[in-house]
Order: sequence, then C-alpha cells, then structure tokens
Amino acid sequence: MKKLAKLILFFSLFFVILFVASILFRLLSSWIDTIRIVPLEALPGKDVAETVWNSLPIVIYLSILLSLSFSSRRGISIPLSIICIVILACVFTLGASLGLSRTGVLKAALNPVPSVQGGPGLVLSQSDNVMVLLKESSELRGSRVVSLPGRPLIYQEQPLGPYNSILKLPDLPFGDDSSWFIRSMEIDFNLSAAEIRGRLEESYFSFAVYVFSLILLLASLRFLLDLSNWPLADIFLGALVFRLILSAETFLNTREINVLIGSFLGAKVPSMLITPLVFGAAGVLIMLYTLLTRIASKVGPWSRSGDA
Repeated sequence: MKKLAKLILFFSLFFVILFVASILFRLLSSWIDTIRIVPLEALPGKDVAETVWNSLPIVIYLSILLSLSFSSRRGISIPLSIICIVILACVFTLGASLGLSRTGVLKAALNPVPSVQGGPGLVLSQSDNVMVLLKESSELRGSRVVSLPGRPLIYQEQPLGPYNSILKLPDLPFGDDSSWFIRSMEIDFNLSAAEIRGRLEESYFSFAVYVFSLILLLASLRFLLDLSNWPLADIFLGALVFRLILSAETFLNTREINVLIGSFLGAKVPSMLITPLVFGAAGVLIMLYTLLTRIASKVGPWSRSGDA
C-alpha cells in the first residue's frame, strides 16, 4: 500500500506540474510569435483557452509514461499499476476537461477590446512610419500597407515573420525553423486535443469512451518499462511507442479511415466508437500478451518482484 500511495502521489504531482509547464511553454511560444506582428498591439491572452486545451494530450501521454516507469522501478505489480494509473488518468483528464469546458465564460476577459478601433482604411502613424489597415483593426493579423521612410510601400497580407515581417528580428526557437519531427508532434497533439474537445462538446459518453480507451491502451504498455535493467532506455523505448500511438490516433480519427473500418465492422457500430474499439481491443490484447509471457517465463503472473 505504501508503494501504491507513492504512485498516486507521483502521478498527481507530475500531472499538475506537466500541465502548468506545458501551458507556460505554449504561452511563451505564442507571445514570441505575437511580438513579430507589426504594430505590437496583439494581446497575449487571446488564445489562452485553446492553448490550454492543446496542452492536455501532452500531459496525458507524458504522465502515463513517467508513472509507468515509476511503477516499474518501484516493483509495483503490473495489474495494480495499470488499474491505478488508468483510474488516476481518467479522473484527472475528466476534471481538467470539464474545467476547460467552462473557460468560455472567460473569453471576454481574455479578449479585451483593442486599444485602437476602426474599419478598413484606418491610418496609423508613429514618427515617420505610416500604416493603412485593409481589414478591421480587431483582426490583429489582417492585411495592411506600410510606409517607412526611404523605402517603397510594403504590402503585408499576413504581418508575420520572419519572411513577411518589416522588422529584422533574430531567429527564435519557437519559429518555423523547428525540425519536422517537433512540428509533426505538435500537429498530432493539437489534433488529439481537438478530437477530445469535440467529443466532450458532442456528448459525455463519446468523450468518456474515447478517453478511457486511449488511457487503457497507453497504460497497458507497462511491460515496455520492464524490458531491461536500464530505466532510461526503457523510457526512450516507451516514448517511441507512445509516439506511434499518437500517430495512430491521428490516422484512425480521419474520416476516410473511420469509413473504411466501419465498412468492416458493419453499420451497427456508430462511427464515434470505431477508434475507441480499436484502442480498447489493442489494450486488452497487450495485457493478455503480458500475462502469457509472465506465466511462460515463470516469473510469476503479472508481477516482476512478487511484491504487490
């Protein structure tokens, strides 16, 4: 029970810490992109709610991976660690999602009225610099024409750098120069967040089934953290498999793949249950595989150290 209590405390702390850290990192990235806009009238709180939503899948994946590693290093039995992590992940995800669904009431506070208001054709000037807005002033990234001393008129369809910005700004780590691996992960996490958010807005049942099946699949991979005596290597292997699951999540949620799988399952299976069924079936098969390999290796059913 002492080990189980430590696992509960570990998951709870890391879920909160990762959630806050992910939000702060994304907000910092958004703010740095904002300062590339000319003029600097963007408000950093504009997309806070969306930023927090996009952070949720990252926290789910990382919290489960780190908790599985912790349970392996502490010698907690596989079935007990899986059950505990699944329950904790579902509770925290449900709580965070319900909390985020109420952030709509804060939209007015996070999006105050801009300091300058006007329609297309509004002229803004500062020193010898003149700017003519071609759209409403509320559209911070709307097209515009800019006049700078000693330079021809500059038309900006979208005033975002680095290639469409007037100011010569240094390269930033949050810009578009990041590797495709990082960008692809961000895209997949954003798509996962959109799927979770859409299901929550659709119905609680659709949301609960999807989240539970995804968490069950991730937690069933506990055996990956027992493959060697080097925990760091096991974590890297687990991270690689989790990345593949994230890609599979994006792949299965596409309309074409849902229709294809639905044609095999029959019209009686609703489309919203196709991806959860795949995740749930894969999770159950992985747990059965883990059980059979433990029995075959005579280590003991579902336990590495025999200590529950």
